[in-house]
Amino acid sequence: MTAYLTATEAAARLGVSRQTLYAYVSRGLIEAHPTADPRVRAYAAEAVARLAEARHRGRRPREVARATLDWGLPVLETAVTLIRDGRLFYRGTDAVAFSETATLEEAAARLWALPLAAAFGPDAPRSTPCGGDLLGAFAAATADEPTAPWQQDPARLAAGSGALVRLLAACVTGRAPDAAPLHRHCAAAWGLDPAGAEAIRRALVLCADHELNASGFTARCVASAGASLRAAVVGGLAALSGSRHGGMTARVEALWDGLDGAGPAASLRRQLAGRARLPGFGHPLYPAGDPRAAAILAPLLAEDPRLRAVAAAAEDLTGARPALDFALVALRRHLRLPRGSAFGLFALGRSVGWIAQALEQRQSGGLIRPRAVYVGPQP
Repeated sequence: MTAYLTATEAAARLGVSRQTLYAYVSRGLIEAHPTADPRVRAYAAEAVARLAEARHRGRRPREVARATLDWGLPVLETAVTLIRDGRLFYRGTDAVAFSETATLEEAAARLWALPLAAAFGPDAPRSTPCGGDLLGAFAAATADEPTAPWQQDPARLAAGSGALVRLLAACVTGRAPDAAPLHRHCAAAWGLDPAGAEAIRRALVLCADHELNASGFTARCVASAGASLRAAVVGGLAALSGSRHGGMTARVEALWDGLDGAGPAASLRRQLAGRARLPGFGHPLYPAGDPRAAAILAPLLAEDPRLRAVAAAAEDLTGARPALDFALVALRRHLRLPRGSAFGLFALGRSVGWIAQALEQRQSGGLIRPRAVYVGPQP
C-alpha cells in the first residue's frame, strides 16, 4: 500500500521549503495527489524519496547546471507568481479568473504589493515618446532617478513604478502618456470600441508575469546588481525581444503570412517541414494547454472560423495547443492593430512583472551570481 506524506513532511524530507515543493509540482518533478480535503494535497513517500536521491546523488556539475537553467529545479524562492498544475497564480490568486475583471493597474498593485492609488495616481508622466524601436524609445523617455536604488520612500517608488508603465504604454502606442487606464489608453490610440478595449485589458493582465522566464530573471539580475527599476525594465525588454521569447510573436506573424489557398492544414504541414514545432504552439509548463492563450482566444474562436481552422489544424499536426504568443498575434489581427502591436502588448503587460521581480529582488538584498561550468582548454 502506498504511503503518503503531507506537504510539510515531504518538504522536510527534501530539505526545501513548502513553496519550493510546490514549484517542483508545477515542473512535473513530483505529483501532488488529492485528498478528502480539497485544499490539501498528499505526496507519495516513494516519489519523495526518489526525488531526494536525485537531488543529492552527486551528479556532475555540468548536469546540475543544465538541469537548473533549462526548465529544471527552482533556483530561488519567490512570493510573486506560481505556476502549478497547469494554472497561473498572481500572489495566490488564479490569474485567469483575476483577468476577467481586473485592469493592468490592479494586477500591478497585487504583484507589487503596493497601493493602487499610490502607484497609478491622477497625474500622467510629463514626457513624450520618441520614434524608433520600443527599447530605444522607452530608454529615451525615462530617467533612473524616480526608481533609483537609493530611492526608499514607498510613495515615490510606487509613483515612479507606475510612471514607468505609463511611459512604456506611450511608447507602444505612439500617443502622449495620460492618466487613463492603460487598456483605455491603448484603445483610444488604436480606435477600438468597448469590446476591443476589454480584449486588450484582459490580454494585458494575462501577460503581467510568468515566474522566472528569461526576461523576468533578467530583471531580477539587473536589480540584484543595485540598478534602478527602470534599468530592470530595460533589461526585461532586451530579453523579451529575443525570438524564443516575446520576439516569437514575429515568427507567429510569419506563420500567418505563410498561410495560402491550399488550406490551413496543408499550409501548416509545409511550414512544419524541417522544424521541431510550429511557433506559438505548445508550452513546457502547460502540457494540457496554456490557460492564458485559451482565455484570450475563446471569444475570438467563437467569431472567426479561419482562426478556428488554423488552431485545429496546428493541434492535429503537432498535438500542441496555442501558447500566449499565438493568442496575442490572433488578437492583433482580429482587432486590426498595427503590426508589432502583439509584441507591444506583451511588453506592456510584462513590464508589471519585471518591476515586481525587481522589487522582490531588491528586498532580498542578494546579488545573483551563479558560477559557470568551464569546458574550454585547461590552463
